[in-house]
Amino acid sequence: MFRHSTSHTLLKNVTAASVWGVLPLKNPDRAKTRLAPALSPVERRLLYRAMAEDVLSAMIDAEGLDGTLVVTRDAWAQSLASRYGAAVLEERANRGQSPAVADAVCELAQAGASAALALPGDVPLVSPAEIDRVLAAHGPAPAVTMMPAADGRGTNCMACSPPDAIPFHFGHDSFEPHKAEARALGIEPRILAGLPGIALDVDKPEDLRMLLAQGGACRALAWLNGTDIPARLAGEERLK
Repeated sequence: MFRHSTSHTLLKNVTAASVWGVLPLKNPDRAKTRLAPALSPVERRLLYRAMAEDVLSAMIDAEGLDGTLVVTRDAWAQSLASRYGAAVLEERANRGQSPAVADAVCELAQAGASAALALPGDVPLVSPAEIDRVLAAHGPAPAVTMMPAADGRGTNCMACSPPDAIPFHFGHDSFEPHKAEARALGIEPRILAGLPGIALDVDKPEDLRMLLAQGGACRALAWLNGTDIPARLAGEERLK
């Protein structure tokens, strides 16, 4: 386990000019509170775990990533990372997605990594091919490549060269601030579209409906389809 204050083992695993994925994962018991109108606490926890594994699996299998760094304080997430051979950076406190990613890219930049690609843990349909498409479109440093959420407001994928090229503002309205940060530093961000797996982040009950409608092969969908949640959501929709 790599702690923020003693990251020497992590530094040894990062080679010069390598490209790393960054995946911040929170405690599943505290995740997805905006799904509370549709899912119980246990259901939210199990869904988040399935989605997190979907994202980590895609990052591990992406050909363009030389390694993946999971940032978390949660024991389950650390165990998941270990099973997949990912590195772990233990958060100092539960400070949110932006500080977690900032800590990770700072460590990677200091270790000599050339680029970092950050994804949230709630885009279960992301594929290795989509990640590789982002990296293929990413230019030489200094560079920022961004993919918005389906609503155009959030940032669902961010690639930066160097890893700490800009400050991060992840959240529901982060896309415009991220563009502004890049431009303030003289970097014209490359904006990508047409990657539906990255675009769909599951935060609200309507996102669950979109996930079920879009379909695909992922752990989150397999788990959902093994429950009565799809029927419950369909019944609620008919009552509107």
